Amino acid sequence: MPKLLKGPARDVRSRVFDSARWAGYKPRADDIIIGTYSKCGTTWMQRIVSMLVFGSDAPRPIWELSLWPDMRVFGPVEPIFAAAEAQTHRRFFKTHLPLDALPVHEGVKFIHVARDGRDAAMSLHNHLLNFTPGGIAKLNEVSRADPRFGDDYPATPADPGKFFADWLTDGGGQGDAAASFFSVENSYWAERVDRNVLLVHYNDLKSDRAAEMRRVADFLDIEIPEPLWPGIIAAAGFEEMKEQGDALLPQASMTWEGGAARFLHKGTNGRWRTAVAKEELDRYDALVKTHFTPGLARWVEHGRLAGVDPANT
Repeated sequence: MPKLLKGPARDVRSRVFDSARWAGYKPRADDIIIGTYSKCGTTWMQRIVSMLVFGSDAPRPIWELSLWPDMRVFGPVEPIFAAAEAQTHRRFFKTHLPLDALPVHEGVKFIHVARDGRDAAMSLHNHLLNFTPGGIAKLNEVSRADPRFGDDYPATPADPGKFFADWLTDGGGQGDAAASFFSVENSYWAERVDRNVLLVHYNDLKSDRAAEMRRVADFLDIEIPEPLWPGIIAAAGFEEMKEQGDALLPQASMTWEGGAARFLHKGTNGRWRTAVAKEELDRYDALVKTHFTPGLARWVEHGRLAGVDPANT
């Protein structure tokens, strides 16, 4: 087993995520962990990494391949790690926890995808608003059973502006500020010069997907034959992923009305400009100034291709 370099510095337990569930993780030296705040391009990166790992643009079920230990609504974590132990391909996990709530082992690589918090919140609103009754029941079950909460998961308001105002109360931490957007971004930013941590930005994936995918491949020490690159790059496009949604996300219909088509909603930025009141946007700006350094604030809003290189900021 790879050497443990750093144990979790804190416990994080929101209504939906729990860092304690990672206690049973048995790392392999070439594991990959994709860590993000919700709705920042996690599934996009999982699809990219899947294609790089398998060297193919064939659609594969992302959630079956890329396991998610901290998600509480999946029930006991033991079957998740049993499934991970049975995987023979290079493993790539998903987490929505801050990096300092996770164990760090020698050789294990972390990929973080950042996005403007206002865009992440708008996407999360659509995500939560369209849960099926069964999906809501699972959220309620976990929340009620936890003595920290003991009640139903908060209802999602139809108005995105109201949702954003609520989101600001704990930075989107869903019951634990340590799981907030601000906490997650700070934790990965703090390790940005670590050779086993790669920071990618949603805006950069949209602006130059090919170059960013090659950055990811280089980081993972994966060589893709040049003739395969065009197909792999094309398959990571939003419209292409949406067309293949049922193959990529076959379980989505169990949780979201409209299934994969709803989960892969728009992939656009800037909806907050017309959906959120100025006073709430001012509150967001104040929180950014409070929680982020100027360099991190520029990175989160703009990305690397806009001139903010995390390695040199």
